[in-house]
Amino acid sequence: MPKKKILIRSATEIGWLELVELPELGLKRLPAKIDTGANTSAIHAENISVNAQDGADWVSFNVPDIGEDSQQPVVAKIVSRRKITNTSGVPEERIIICTTLALGGQSYEIELSLADRGNMKYPIIIGRSAIRNRGIIVNPSRSNLNNRKIEIRRSKKA
Repeated sequence: MPKKKILIRSATEIGWLELVELPELGLKRLPAKIDTGANTSAIHAENISVNAQDGADWVSFNVPDIGEDSQQPVVAKIVSRRKITNTSGVPEERIIICTTLALGGQSYEIELSLADRGNMKYPIIIGRSAIRNRGIIVNPSRSNLNNRKIEIRRSKKA
């Protein structure tokens, strides 16, 4: 009887909290919560402005309190708008953009919703659709497996 071939895929192990980058948006060293309970990834966005340009809708927004360049507007093409259930369980329409996520030495194309995460500890969550089928394993008992020390730089609101 012939032996079965066993395919072993290498996996990147990440913790429940990692530093990520969104290089196309010019955002570096974002403390991100890996949230396998959320389908879509989300980023805290303020001062959202939608403009039509060359027959497409574009959005500009700020991601506050993440470092010295945080008040520079981020500009991205809108790929869709859809209802996403927020942390309170209430569906809300959100703008969705597509961008590159750098995590664990790899880069991935992901969808990212713009949300009000002002009351949340981390400015970005990475949902399961961003890490599904990417050879990533989440270790919920560990954090910061792919970076040095995570420093939370969000200022407290007065």
